[in-house]
Formats: sequence, structure tokens, C-alpha cells
Amino acid sequence: MDKPVIKDILEMKGDSREIDVDGWVRTRRDSKGVSFLEVNDGSSLRNLQVVLDDTFPGFNEINPRLTLGSSITVKGNLIPSQGQGQNIELKASSIDIQGVAPVDDYPLQKKRHSFEFLREIAHLRPRTNTFGAVARIRNSMSMAIHSYFQERGFLYVHTPIITGSDCEGAGEMFQVTTLPFGKGEADYSEDFFGKRAFLTVSGQLEAETYATALKNVYTFGPTFRSENSNTSRHLAEFWMIEPEMAFCDINMNMDIAEEFIKYIFEYVLKKCPEDMDFFNSRIDKNTIKNLELIIKSSFHRITYDEAIEHLEKAGADFEFPVKWGVDLQSEHEKYLTEKIYNAPVIVINYPKEIKSFYMKLNDDDKTVRAMDVLVPRLGEIIGGSEREPDYDKLERRIREAGLNIDDYWWYLDLRRFGTVPHSGFGLGFERLIQFVTGMQNIRDVIPFPRTVKSLDF
Repeated sequence: MDKPVIKDILEMKGDSREIDVDGWVRTRRDSKGVSFLEVNDGSSLRNLQVVLDDTFPGFNEINPRLTLGSSITVKGNLIPSQGQGQNIELKASSIDIQGVAPVDDYPLQKKRHSFEFLREIAHLRPRTNTFGAVARIRNSMSMAIHSYFQERGFLYVHTPIITGSDCEGAGEMFQVTTLPFGKGEADYSEDFFGKRAFLTVSGQLEAETYATALKNVYTFGPTFRSENSNTSRHLAEFWMIEPEMAFCDINMNMDIAEEFIKYIFEYVLKKCPEDMDFFNSRIDKNTIKNLELIIKSSFHRITYDEAIEHLEKAGADFEFPVKWGVDLQSEHEKYLTEKIYNAPVIVINYPKEIKSFYMKLNDDDKTVRAMDVLVPRLGEIIGGSEREPDYDKLERRIREAGLNIDDYWWYLDLRRFGTVPHSGFGLGFERLIQFVTGMQNIRDVIPFPRTVKSLDF
């Protein structure tokens, strides 16, 4: 791994030093007796220009084979560039073609393709500027997540992908079974686990077991929902960041959520300026401005009652009418952040009927200590709560939600043995990447989108 990558090569001087580089041909221009190849290895948005002229041994034989998409290893001298747009270029002395890409078959011949077309060839779309940039941003944001929590003493916990309990109580879960299909009613006592099993919708419940022993933990992994929704906002498989903190109330939870969001945005602006400039110029001209606004803002904290009051007084023509007891829709959340506060907003104390069973019941017996972090343009970006620490109240809430109490015996045990005030939140990673990059469809910020009727790529 001692070969320099193109990102580092582009920072070198054109002092005739000898180097060799690996990459793929992105574009090619031909002039009389000379070819200019733009070569990229994925380390940077920018390409390295490779110059091949008719003094090159075997020029006429190798030149026609240097097609778009071909992989090559080039050796040569790094020299000052005579052209515009780059300071240096590589004067080739030898080229090894590692893999050809026939012109008649290679799908990425044009400079620009629609995102819809690229979703059909998800195995090739990382070779485009947009999806290479998405991959680098996703990588950097993953590092930022771990850095934030590790710097603050959180432990990274791997929670199970296969589970027997429904964290959200919505029932939109993929079933996992070894039983044959289509043979009448299944006897799950004969199944692999001896009971019904599912792909997890959240690692939260299991994370709570470690938070109540190790204080501050977080999970970061894949989660699954079988919601039959074919929109630009939904995936069947997506990644979630879920911290859980013991001895932490709702106010501390809000503090951490706000600090966390700002940390991620600052990190990606610092580490990925080239890719962020690309998204700002090609995808959404306000994306950097939006991130900087949130970094500088104080998040307004209001109750659900206050949110409903604001929206009822707004006089806006909402698609979903507003009244106390309804869940806030995206249009309501955007109105609060963009029209009323012009800043991020955290809404707390939602009606218990519209929130999950594990959230701490307030003294009014009507609301729970839930919190939703709302940001302009997107709406909800984080959902969390203070968790219910009281055994009797939690048991009652599980029954009211229509869940099987036997599936949650271990979760109730946490309230029997050394219960503690604790809180946490969940953040959908792909939704966060969408906000950072300005990409409009969630299918375009995950390497291989899994959606309704779409599995292969």
C-alpha cells in the first residue's frame, strides 16, 4: 500500500518525480498525436490527467484500448500542466491495462445520467462523481459518529439483528424462519428459535440493558421495517444511531442530541470540503448554508401543547388538519422550523397515545417525555425520550399497546433490579446524509437500497 492515491498526488509538485498510480479512466480527449486521460481512483472528486503522446512506445496499439471505465496502472513523471484546471499532470512512460470496458457495453458513456437510471445499475454508480462523493461523505460521517461518542466515554454495543420483540409496537417487521412456507398454519415451536423471530426495527431495548450496567452506550447498525411505502423517504433496510444514557433525564437528552448534530455537521464540513462544495454547486445551493445555520443556532425547546397552539394560530392550509392529539406531520414540522422559529426546534411532551410504550409517563397521565428534534427543510431528524423506569407503569403501557407481556420479561427486569432514570434517542443515518448532501431520494445515499419490490440492486 505504498503507492500514493490521487488525492495526495494532486497536492504534489510537478518536479518530474517518477510515480505510478492505479485507477479507472473517467474521460478521454484526443488531439493530433496525443491523448489526455482523466483517471480517478475514488480517493478524490478530482481526476489526475494522464498525458500519452505519439512518442509513447506502442502508442497506436494501446491508445484505442484506453476506453472509459477501463482500469489501468500508469507509470510516469509528474510535471507542471500546460492546461487549465490542474496544476500538474502525469506524463506516461508505461501503461498496463488491468481490465478493459468495451465501448459498446459500458453503460456510463455519457457525462451525466439520471439518478433513476443509475439506481438500475447500483453496482456501477459509485464510479460517478455524485455517488463517489456520497460514499466519501457517508464514510466521514460514520467516523464522526464514532468519534463523538468515543471522545465522551460511550461504549459501542452490538445489538442483535434477529429479535423476538417489537420495539416500536407498529408490527412492521420482517419475519425470520426456517419453516417451510405454504403448509398451513405454522407451528413456531418447531422453528429454529422455538418462537416467532424478526429482523429488528431498533437496537434500543437491548441497548438499555447495557446502559443500566455501563451507563453510556450507543449502537450503530442496520435496522429493518416492512412498511409497504414506495416513497423517496423510506427504505426497508437502513442504519440507525441509538445512544442510551443512564442517570440522564429528558433535558440532558436534548442537550446531547443538539451537541451531537452540530458535531457531525462541523466534522463533515471540515473533513470533506471538496465533496461538500460539489453538493452545494450541483445538488442544493443552500446545503452548506443550512449546515452552518444549524451549527450556529440555539435549538428552540417547546412543548407539544405550544407547537399545536402555534400551528392552530398559523392560518396555514395544511393537508393534515391540526388539533391536540394528532401526530405532527412533515408539513407541520417544517412550518415550525422555517416559518415560526427559522431555526431547529425540539418538541417535548407528546400525547401518550401517539408515542411508544417505553416512554416515561408524565404526572398528567396524558403525555410522555418524548422529544423530536426538528430541522428546517427536513422536519424530524431525531426521535427520543426519557424511558419509563417504573415497573408497574411500564407493564401497563405494554399491555395497553397490545403487546405480548411475555416477550418483554427481561425488559421489565431492568425496572426490578436497580432501576434508574435513563434516556436515549434514535437517528436515521440515511436521513442525516440526505440533509447533509441535499440529495432528494433516500435510495441515493445508501450503497444498495432495499425497497418494496426491489432487492437485487
